[in-house]
Amino acid sequence: MKAYNLAVVGATGMVGRKFLQILEEKKLPIENYYFFSSARSAGKQIEFMGKKYTVEKLTENALDNKKIDIALFSAGGSTSKKFAPVFVSKGSVVIDNSSAWRMDDKVPLVVPEVNPEAIKSHKGIIANPNCSTIQAVVALKPLHDKYKIKRIVYSTYQAVSGAGMGGYQDLEMGLKGEKPKKFPHPIAGNCLPHIDEFLPNGYTKEEMKMINETKKILNDYSLKITATTVRVPVFHGHSESINVEFERDFDLDELKQTLSQAPGIIVIDNPEKLEYPMPIYAEDKDEVFVGRIRRDESVKSGVNLWVVADNIRKGAATNTVQIAQQLIKFWEER
Repeated sequence: MKAYNLAVVGATGMVGRKFLQILEEKKLPIENYYFFSSARSAGKQIEFMGKKYTVEKLTENALDNKKIDIALFSAGGSTSKKFAPVFVSKGSVVIDNSSAWRMDDKVPLVVPEVNPEAIKSHKGIIANPNCSTIQAVVALKPLHDKYKIKRIVYSTYQAVSGAGMGGYQDLEMGLKGEKPKKFPHPIAGNCLPHIDEFLPNGYTKEEMKMINETKKILNDYSLKITATTVRVPVFHGHSESINVEFERDFDLDELKQTLSQAPGIIVIDNPEKLEYPMPIYAEDKDEVFVGRIRRDESVKSGVNLWVVADNIRKGAATNTVQIAQQLIKFWEER
């Protein structure tokens, strides 16, 4: 197997640091690593795989004399818009963790357990979906294949780490009685039905991301989807109540078996023993946890699911690294 060169853009941020952890664990066939950041963090030292690296400032000339095969981006949408095309022009494939490219028709939006073949259609950029969408579609894909989903109702309970270090610190400081700096209202002891900006239709950007990204990833624009996304006082791990209505009827035991056999899913569904997914169980794990699986008795063919995952790990870093692994696999098979 050939050895490749890989760059991490945004290496010192919350997701960037998680990239490093996952890369150490997954042991991709990488020969050389390069780490980039904004001017504010440039010059910092990173210890990685037993070596020390100096973080470089991201500039248009930073790629001179470097051959980078894959670049993992987690530095915000504006940085991605500006620099992803620069990397592509130098021969890199960019896997971007921001929202900058997700809904671009020319850019595949990928969850490897769901639509890995979409990677092959890339034109230099592959988009990593929103964290809340990733865990949802991992659970929904095997059910859509078997029963054909007609309608989805998302209600999310999202950790503060999804808002970056500022969100994390707001909860830490809020528990000490200090005022919020990141959120418009206190998050400690509170729930905010407001993630990202409000749009003219009354939904937030986060809600519309889930709606639009689900359709693109599942490649089914006929799906009827609505969403309410809520920030809750939890440090790590997004939880989602997902109500699904199918075209076809189902046997509940068979549906549970379908989920338990699907890639990337762990079913925890034993109400008699009070066993169900919770964020504290998902922390620093790659899998998506599904439980509270029960028929929706208000419609002909509906089910309720409770879906939990680590939003920084599976919802960002792991999914991005999994895309890189799959990309390398496709290259090796050529």
